[in-house]
Amino acid sequence: MPATFTKSALLLSVLLGFGQAQAVSETGPEALATGLGIPHPAVIAHRGASFDAPESTAAAYKLARDLGADYLEMDLQRSKDGVLFALHDNNLQRTTDVASKFPERKDSPATAFTMAELKTLDAGSWFNSAYPDRARPSYAGLKILTLDEIIDIAQGNPLHKPGLYIETKEAKQFPGIEHDLKEKLQDRGWLSPADSKQSKSELAVGQGPGKVILQTFEKSSLELLEKEMPQVPKILLLWVGEGNIEPDSKVTFAESGEKDKAAYYAKQQPKDKAEFQRWVDYAKAQGAIGTGPSAALTRGGDQSYADLVQPWMNQYTHDQGLLVHVYTLDDAVDYQKVMDAGVDGVFTNRASELLKFYKRPAVASVDQVLKNNGY
Repeated sequence: MPATFTKSALLLSVLLGFGQAQAVSETGPEALATGLGIPHPAVIAHRGASFDAPESTAAAYKLARDLGADYLEMDLQRSKDGVLFALHDNNLQRTTDVASKFPERKDSPATAFTMAELKTLDAGSWFNSAYPDRARPSYAGLKILTLDEIIDIAQGNPLHKPGLYIETKEAKQFPGIEHDLKEKLQDRGWLSPADSKQSKSELAVGQGPGKVILQTFEKSSLELLEKEMPQVPKILLLWVGEGNIEPDSKVTFAESGEKDKAAYYAKQQPKDKAEFQRWVDYAKAQGAIGTGPSAALTRGGDQSYADLVQPWMNQYTHDQGLLVHVYTLDDAVDYQKVMDAGVDGVFTNRASELLKFYKRPAVASVDQVLKNNGY
């Protein structure tokens, strides 16, 4: 074979290889995220910067915003009088003083209270008791926030305007919440295209078309969110258990003999490979742009669940043209593990640590940012 032919063939194969690599990079998860206006990898501040401040309060959300998180994450509920607000638990006892303010109603769901009643509660002092090493006198008396108030916070720093990552929390309890959410986001200018003339500069927040991401564990809510807001990116949250991915074992925690739930959850696996794939396929079929799977944490703890970010799982999800945003990680060892496995974003209570890990350190310390905001 002539030398010139060999060189030409070699050059052609290199160019073809480059073309294939370029094609892959242009259609891979990073390109998908970029096309949607979603940072890659994304820093999602779980209930705000909730390691350092009381979850879902102004202190936590302002801290996450000013540290530079990409998204302020929240669980959305609806009050008795129809106001959308952020709270994780159905019950108010863990994170408020409802037992002393409304002793006869302390076991009632949060949605049995009007917004005016919810606003009388102290949603910060519990944090000082639970985490004395992170306590601040200014946390006492912090309030439950409405969605409107969180939007105000997201828009409140002219140098960095994070997006909103909103979960319809146990949406079956709130018929029509998907429509209510659309109305509120529309009213506040958050559904306007980034380049729309109606989108004022102060409303063109977040990352353009990806400034809002909607998330849910419920299939029915995903379908309703897609119907109400087809143009808004949506994530189907995944975990192994009742109402979600069927486990390979029916043994309950009580029957398992495990001493803590983290150890029990870490052993949970999908019934089989096809069961996991069915949920990913469903997410895609319903218009989702990605999944939000759980992870097993290296150090365990009450946020450690089934490991649904194994490399093959992420690869399958990517092969369907979907992103993977994993919940909820706070340690560098876990950040590294999931990034090595191929995830595209992380829910974290420690936005400062995740930003540092991604070599995007905040311009000020957690302490300084809290002080700047009056905490």
